[in-house]
Amino acid sequence: MNIEVRAANVSDLDAICRLLALLFEQEADFEPDYERQARGVETILSHPERGRFLVITESGHVVGVVSLQFLESTALGGRVALLEDMIVHPSQRGQGLGKQLLSKALTHAQEQGCLRVTVLTDHDNRLAQALYEKLGFKSSRMIPMRRVF
Repeated sequence: MNIEVRAANVSDLDAICRLLALLFEQEADFEPDYERQARGVETILSHPERGRFLVITESGHVVGVVSLQFLESTALGGRVALLEDMIVHPSQRGQGLGKQLLSKALTHAQEQGCLRVTVLTDHDNRLAQALYEKLGFKSSRMIPMRRVF
């Protein structure tokens, strides 16, 4: 098994969007829409100052993805990241790939000067929450709220 975690590039756009479709099929608040996701992915890939996608590949095939989006925190007085999306293809789960991908994303965030990484999960996604907790994430007393336009 030849596993690599690397920064995504524009040639990964289709694979990323296909993985995002799987993610959004299982998340309560989102729906897959290839064209919308492709626009968002392309924007981030074209503007690395806004964020990064990292992919994990097995023998050159993208099997997982994580995205970081960068913000300035007034509370911390510096750069922070929102871990917006993370998924490993269902056929590849249980091999530690998610942990490798998340570890690399956290290292990348630190290298980019981020003081904090925030992630949101569905309230009942205990598997994802357990992974995040293993890598040092703690629950917040803040409650996410949204207004969609």
